[in-house]
Order: sequence, then structure tokens, then C-alpha cells
Amino acid sequence: MARFNRKGTTKIKFLETIADANLLPTSAEIAAGTDYTEQINAIDGWSIENQPIETPDMASTFVSKIDGDDSAADSSLTFYEDDSLSTIESDLAKGTSGFICIFSKGDAPAAKGLDVFPVKVASCSKSYSTDNEAAKVTVQFVITDRPALNQTVPSGA
Repeated sequence: MARFNRKGTTKIKFLETIADANLLPTSAEIAAGTDYTEQINAIDGWSIENQPIETPDMASTFVSKIDGDDSAADSSLTFYEDDSLSTIESDLAKGTSGFICIFSKGDAPAAKGLDVFPVKVASCSKSYSTDNEAAKVTVQFVITDRPALNQTVPSGA
């Protein structure tokens, strides 16, 4: 099994629409999406978390657990702010709905690892700092439904 570095391999795109109920985008929908990979400074969340349920019983002093409800981790993308354009601030304004597609092993046709998250933008906020760093914008997303994980990139993407 070959190891790889996500930087330079993983791609992140925002798609406005996906027609398929199973959240598998077509190559045309992927092509119509916005590739934000080069503008992203940091990524946080984008995973499913389970809330286990404790199931104690009188027969044991060990408290076993069963799997409970799933929920999405708090998720955000931090972008570099452009000094003249406000593309991110307008394209990903609060209330915008769509799909974040994370192509973990690249966006080549037949590549594995496509994760699709149905999202709504909860906030889009500039970061202010006196540190010696590039200006940034953080977009917080709420994941609105169960994501489709580890799909195969469709042909022609």
C-alpha cells in the first residue's frame, strides 16, 4: 500500500447542484463546480461522528456500549482572502446551499475516495490578526444530510 500526501493530491470543489439522490455527481456537475483547492489554507471537520449509547446491566460492572446516532462534525474551510476580489465572500455567502466534494485521492476518473457533503453556509467571516500572515476568510458549513462517502469519481470528470 503506497502512502501519499494529501497536499497536492486532494481536491475540494463546491457544486451548486447534484441531481442524483445518492449524491453521486455527474462529470458535467463536477465540471460546473468551483475548484477551491488552491485557495484553501485550512480544513476542519468533514467527518461523521457517532454518539454511542451506554448499555449497563446488572450482570457486569463493565458498561458496554452500542452505536447510536450519527452526526456530522463541525466543519469549515479557511480560505486566503483576495485583496481585490470578493469571490469567496459572495459565492459562499451565509445561507448558500450546495455540496462540498472532497476528492481525497484526486479528481481523476475512476479514482476512489470521493466524499460528498450536502451543506449550507452558516457563516462567512474575515479573520483579523496583527500576526505576520496572509489575510483569511473562514466559511463555516452545516452538513444538512448524511454525506455520501468513499464514492468513485465518474468517468469524464
